[in-house]
Amino acid sequence: MERILDGWVLASLPAKWAEYLKRLADDHEINLNNVITELCEWAFSGPASKEQFEDWLDEAYPPKGEAEDEANAAGEEVGEIEEEEEDEAEEESHEHRD
Repeated sequence: MERILDGWVLASLPAKWAEYLKRLADDHEINLNNVITELCEWAFSGPASKEQFEDWLDEAYPPKGEAEDEANAAGEEVGEIEEEEEDEAEEESHEHRD
């Protein structure tokens, strides 16, 4: 869940990462928001790292339209395989009759 308020994004973090980042903030006597901001700045500071993250995100969580297309394509592929198997079974049964 996220909320945006005056340019701030509020997001839930998994407990283990929230604890880790909170400990780092406390160790360095800075605000947790600063730690997260700097983490994002560091992680996305270059075009290569942004592209790498986007590639990972696309693979892990395909965009909505793309995910639907992949699901439809997979369904069509399964249908085609089943149809081929049925055709082969029919041919075999005709061969046995002859």
